[in-house]
Amino acid sequence: MNTLKSICVFCGSSEGNDPAILEQAKVLGTQLAANNITLVYGGSQLGIMGAVAKASLTQGGKGIGIIPEFLKTKEIVYTELDEVITTQNMHERKLKMQEVSDGFITLPGGFGTFEELFEIITWSQLGLHHKPIGLLNINGFYDHLIAMLDEMVNRGFLSAKNRQLLIVDDEVDGLLDKMKHFIPDFTSKFLKPENT
Repeated sequence: MNTLKSICVFCGSSEGNDPAILEQAKVLGTQLAANNITLVYGGSQLGIMGAVAKASLTQGGKGIGIIPEFLKTKEIVYTELDEVITTQNMHERKLKMQEVSDGFITLPGGFGTFEELFEIITWSQLGLHHKPIGLLNINGFYDHLIAMLDEMVNRGFLSAKNRQLLIVDDEVDGLLDKMKHFIPDFTSKFLKPENT
């Protein structure tokens, strides 16, 4: 079983227009606090990002924001966080997120959210980390993406083993439970156990 002391959440800096997504972001933040899991995220107080952070900190949880210097003026930093780490650029931001997190959860978002998800899952595929990666499919938001991943397997561009690196659930509790029980398949092309 994985010990998840910190989880990095990738999500939008906008709220979107589906109230269910905003509500589940708050549920996630509350559950992270209840399970003593530190929230690691982009550091903004806006949108879905802010909703997760505020819900967690309101319930006594801990939060670490990681944000590039140039974004500080565009995405208002949530000043109530336990720690804010400023990076020089986006790549350094993702490296730091990976370093300080025991797992990752992606909520709905736009291009930036997709970019973060696919970079972190590519790093897993290449064996650069062995941490669980979850996709919270709120209200069917990611149905088409999930279908596209399955199509990539069907057409031979993604192995079925690597497809399993992305853990999917439509409920927060179910996703956290699956992530705790995630076991990497070290028989795939790139994955190898750590310290070998």
